[in-house]
This record gives sequence, structure tokens and C-alpha cells, in this order.
Amino acid sequence: MSSSYSASAAPATDFIIQGQTSEGRPFRPSDWADRLCGIMSRFHPDQVGGFDRHLRYSPYVTPALIEGMRSVLVDHRLHALEPLAYFFLRDFACDNDLRVIDACVLPLRQPASV
Repeated sequence: MSSSYSASAAPATDFIIQGQTSEGRPFRPSDWADRLCGIMSRFHPDQVGGFDRHLRYSPYVTPALIEGMRSVLVDHRLHALEPLAYFFLRDFACDNDLRVIDACVLPLRQPASV
């Protein structure tokens, strides 16, 4: 299936991928959101004080449970960091016929300094 997005597409926006197809069926496997966020975990800002050896979800691509439905929140800032990753997520939703909602993902809280 050919991609409906390209580098010349409209400006990047935050969006939510919901685990439901256009026919209303739940997307499988049930842990799809965790798997998708896991492969995107490399896109994580550097930690102050050195290399972070722990795998953590990227603050730009996070799993969520919205209205009882597994979802993935995608922050538009990923587009500036790695446009191919941003478009990969858009294409993943399109290729799997998943519902995409353009939305404003709330800013993450900054960790308290120690």
C-alpha cells in the first residue's frame, strides 16, 4: 500500500493512534501499542549526567488507555527530531486501517532536579 504522507505534507501535528479499525474492530495483538512504542523508544532525549542504559518509552511516542481503548500518543516534536519516524507512525496507522485523531498532546512534566 502506498503512503498517503510525504515530507511535503502539511505541518506536523500531535496525533493519537487508536487501536480500532475503521470497521470498529479492535486491533490485534492486544499489546500493539506497547510494541510500537518500544520500537520508537530510541528517540529519547539525552539524560543529563551521561548515558542512560535503561530502555524507556520516548516522550514523543507513548502508550495510553483512552476511553478504554489502547492508543499511542505521538508528539509533533518527533517530526523535527526524526521525520522518517514520524511518517512511519502515520503510515503504520494508515496501513493497518487504524483510527487517527489529530489532537494536542499535553506537554510532559519536567522531572524535578535532585
